Amino acid sequence: MSNELDFLSRRVASGKLSRRDFLGRAAALGVTATFANSLLSSAARAAGPVKGGTLKAGLVGGESTNSLDPALFMTQVPTIFGKCWGEMIVELSPEGKLENRIAEEIGSSDDAKVWTLKIRDGVEFHNGKTVTAEDVAATLERHSDEKSKSGALGYMKGIESIKASGKDVVLTLKEANADLPYLLSDYHLIVQPNGGKDQADAGIGAGPYKITTNEPGVRHGGERFANYWQGDKMGHADQVEIIVINDATARTSALQGGQVNMINRVEPKIVDLIKRLPGVTIRNHSGPGHYVFIMHCNTAPFDNNDLRMALKLAMDREEMLDKILRGYGSLGNDFPINASYPLFPDDIEQRKFDPDKAAFHYKKSGHSGSVLLRTSDVAFPGAVDAAQLYQQSCAKAGITIEVKREPGDGYWSEVWNKQPFSTSYWGGRSTQDQMYSTAYISSADWNDTRFLRPDFDKMVLAARAELDEAKRKAIYRDMAMIVRDEGGLILPMFNQFIDATGAKVAGWVDDPHQELMNGYALAKCWLEA
Repeated sequence: MSNELDFLSRRVASGKLSRRDFLGRAAALGVTATFANSLLSSAARAAGPVKGGTLKAGLVGGESTNSLDPALFMTQVPTIFGKCWGEMIVELSPEGKLENRIAEEIGSSDDAKVWTLKIRDGVEFHNGKTVTAEDVAATLERHSDEKSKSGALGYMKGIESIKASGKDVVLTLKEANADLPYLLSDYHLIVQPNGGKDQADAGIGAGPYKITTNEPGVRHGGERFANYWQGDKMGHADQVEIIVINDATARTSALQGGQVNMINRVEPKIVDLIKRLPGVTIRNHSGPGHYVFIMHCNTAPFDNNDLRMALKLAMDREEMLDKILRGYGSLGNDFPINASYPLFPDDIEQRKFDPDKAAFHYKKSGHSGSVLLRTSDVAFPGAVDAAQLYQQSCAKAGITIEVKREPGDGYWSEVWNKQPFSTSYWGGRSTQDQMYSTAYISSADWNDTRFLRPDFDKMVLAARAELDEAKRKAIYRDMAMIVRDEGGLILPMFNQFIDATGAKVAGWVDDPHQELMNGYALAKCWLEA
């Protein structure tokens, strides 16, 4: 049976047999549709990419306020669209290895303070201009400028000087940093002509697709860029299109009805239902992503650590994991690092739901009255249900939570990082240094818990410069304990990324770094003939 199905799947991949006939034969042999589709996907990958067609995605995470300026990317839609039209200096492979892109080679001094990027020849921008070392240097300069409001600013401040010389870009750091190449994979660092200094939101990059449509909050599209330098590996469809569908039910219906070929953020509670849909494949994998409740440490009443501790202890993580993620994730411990990261401190005691201790700290804080928590469907899959579940567990500790449901459009511009208590998510980062530098050092623009601790900032710099692995791990453990016990982060769970694809999508490769193949599904997948 196995040999017959393998043979037939290869005939489908070569266009000599229809998918319908293959699935019919598989059913007659007693093979499930899910397994049959996996055989087709494997055969399609073995046969190689198919050029042509329009590959469409229905995605949550788009707003009318979205910009094409990579420095301002916050949510899924602009980030994933950016990986269609933009090209990176370096990227991470699905296995976590460094993959050179515009930087052909990267080398450093012995003390990891001076880094040299050799820029690849023959990479072209969509406007016909060749990518130069000056463009790369200007890109890094712009993201190092506080006026840019870049999401990468937190760790870019560690660069003391940036110089272009011939084909090289030389970076001199303020402190040693062995992780620098990994930091350069940050999705904000799309290389632009003159670094985007002339027009940051022009949408001109060197990626596999050239922008044809840009309607923030509605749809985005691109056509294959004929001169893309890696056309054999990316840019297989003639066109790509992203349709913003923030409603989970509407996204599922669009996939089922064939209006789109893939969707992101499948809610765990409907995974089993979607698995039964003909031709649909669930793509789920673990990674560094986490769902959070964030408090501003410098805003009353959250400027009181007893109140923050009360709210942490009043979180029933086991119940949250079971009812919100349905097991598609793992427990969080109020610091943003899990086993996906090297040097993860695995000996820290797991925080548990303790309404009595929560009540003790709540009384000690002196706060009375309700606590306002803002949430939205776009914060993370199941965020509204999670907020209501949290409201119930807090009630057991005598804490009254008022849940305010905010509209999805505008949530990331008007609520997240502005209101003092809200639900949110983080996709995680490539290294611990990058995660802490992006969201926890005092100067970071995305310090969404307003965790302002000069002593912690010094620890980040110390860990960054420490080349002894054991000493570095010890610093990271101390940092985790400070965030866990004194910060404004309530992290009940690390999520799996759960996407879904339709029957014709081929070329999918699981990537633990982010959803939709680390954002590259539209760029790397293709439609079977």
